[in-house]
Amino acid sequence: MPHTVSATEHDILDVLIIGAGLSGIGAAWQLRKQCPGKRFAILEARDAIGGTWDLFRYPGIRSDSDMYTLGYRFRPWTNPKAIADGPSIRAYIRETAEEGGITPHIRFRQKAVSAAWSSSEACWSVVVDKADSGERGIVKARFLYSCSGYYSYDEAYRPLFDGEADFGGTLVVPQFWPEGLDYAGKRVVVIGSGATAVTVVPSMAEKAAHVTMLQRSPSYVVTRPAEDRIAHGLRRILPEQAAYALTRWKNVFVGMFFYKLARSRPEPVKQHIVRMAARQLGRDADVDAATHFTPNYKPWDQRVCAVPDGDLFRAIRKGQASVVTDTIDRFTAGGIRLASGKELPADIVVVATGLKLNVMGGMTLTVDGRPVEPNAHMAYKGMMLSDVPNLAMAFGYTNASWTLKADLTAEYVCRLLRYMDRHGKPIAVPRREPGVEPVPFLSFTSGYVQRAQHLLPQQGARAPWQVYQNYLKDLLTIRFGRIADGVMRFGAKGALP
Repeated sequence: MPHTVSATEHDILDVLIIGAGLSGIGAAWQLRKQCPGKRFAILEARDAIGGTWDLFRYPGIRSDSDMYTLGYRFRPWTNPKAIADGPSIRAYIRETAEEGGITPHIRFRQKAVSAAWSSSEACWSVVVDKADSGERGIVKARFLYSCSGYYSYDEAYRPLFDGEADFGGTLVVPQFWPEGLDYAGKRVVVIGSGATAVTVVPSMAEKAAHVTMLQRSPSYVVTRPAEDRIAHGLRRILPEQAAYALTRWKNVFVGMFFYKLARSRPEPVKQHIVRMAARQLGRDADVDAATHFTPNYKPWDQRVCAVPDGDLFRAIRKGQASVVTDTIDRFTAGGIRLASGKELPADIVVVATGLKLNVMGGMTLTVDGRPVEPNAHMAYKGMMLSDVPNLAMAFGYTNASWTLKADLTAEYVCRLLRYMDRHGKPIAVPRREPGVEPVPFLSFTSGYVQRAQHLLPQQGARAPWQVYQNYLKDLLTIRFGRIADGVMRFGAKGALP
């Protein structure tokens, strides 16, 4: 057990942010702007800024949302690419941290292990593992803000297949891509059909002998332009911030329109997406859209995959890549044998089978000595847990860019902190109301969501417990709604209100 170093009263922070990724840097920027007197720090378990965009290093890593909505509201995205590569996004986050004076507040290689709330002190005591010293420290903060994302950085979802030990090639998990992996001239099989697979396949196909995307079932795949011509036009005639704001709103409304259309008229939208895939594949491609790009679920039951400028379809047309829809019987010495009896030869197999979700970066919580199981609590406005004081969590949209909701959450936290200061109330806690019917936090049928239902908090069937997945509704309720709404309770040190 590491040696534990205690905190003194003087060391108590106003806000402790967990995670220096897209959400954490955005939260710190808002805090510095809207609550300039607050003492804060960011705990980052790794040694770099960027979160997801620093962790993932697989070939072709890129956003699957446009950067005019994935970027921060307060800092324009000026790169020509709307669907941007990982290094560009990482640089954008780091530059934001530098420009905002945030980097000095980041405590790298410090992982939050657990957090205990004391009503008598009106603060959190967070146990922190410090990788550099090997010590286990305690950081105290009056408000805890989790910006650690929703999946484990230490583990990916990795099913085991029969015969893996017999395989004579290289097995790779995208989340832990080996530096310097040489795949030039190699036969590659990518297991999966989600955002990672449709990114890796065309990127590797540029150098590999051939890449096969092996999927158990198809996903919806749509082509989007890598660059936004309207955005470029607006930048030529308007100031940078104005052009960015207009582009951002244009993309918000377009995204909301197509999502609503897909949910209200799923069958015509499904047929349209499949027809687009067939046109992208062309007549000569040895891949049938009806077989390999026609899912058995409705659009947006799972996230729709975007491919910039149709790069996946282009690789298939050129014969550099192919798609096989089948299940795995077992690995062999030279590849993968399928349930149909066909064998796929492979020198490298990329297991792009998904993420392993967790909550609060795996940090455990207690409130006045009682353990907190997030699944037993209800999400208040999609950002706080019922009956858990002075704690917020950044959780983005499933049907739009993550940052749209993360930005709103950061604004709300600042509004809440200012309200608490004005009224001299050090404790704020949303109290669960009787009679609010619980609903799963996410309605997605994706495997990674279904596997984590027992971990995620619940949502309620009505406001303010409902998670809308709708930016305009959230904008009205979060940015302009009353802080003291009767559900959020405020109190002094000693006991929860």
